[in-house]
Amino acid sequence: MEKPIEVIFLKQAEEFTNSIENNPKKKLFQAIRKTKKRLFGQWFTKLKSSDGIFEFRVDDSGKFYRLFAFWDREGEEETLVVATHGLIKKTNKTPPAEIRKAEQIKREYFEEMEKDKMNKSK
Repeated sequence: MEKPIEVIFLKQAEEFTNSIENNPKKKLFQAIRKTKKRLFGQWFTKLKSSDGIFEFRVDDSGKFYRLFAFWDREGEEETLVVATHGLIKKTNKTPPAEIRKAEQIKREYFEEMEKDKMNKSK
């Protein structure tokens, strides 16, 4: 059996999940638990026209809750970083500006990782 996927929340993702109501929060964490067990479905998909951005997506009472994420394959373990932020939409379409924001946070994350590596090797 393959190792489970580790899920890490960066600050904005944590703030988003703390701010939403209990029912959609439960659904979102259920989707994350499934993904950690390497079960994939409509709750976790790659966003088209993005640079490696994925989203956890749940629907509750006609609202769509999205939590953006990307893969960090640095090191031995495969880690999913829930890095960017979340949003609540009344439509099922993801705004391009939100995708760009997620891509920017992803770039900053990897730049920071590279700086840390360089500092450790000194």
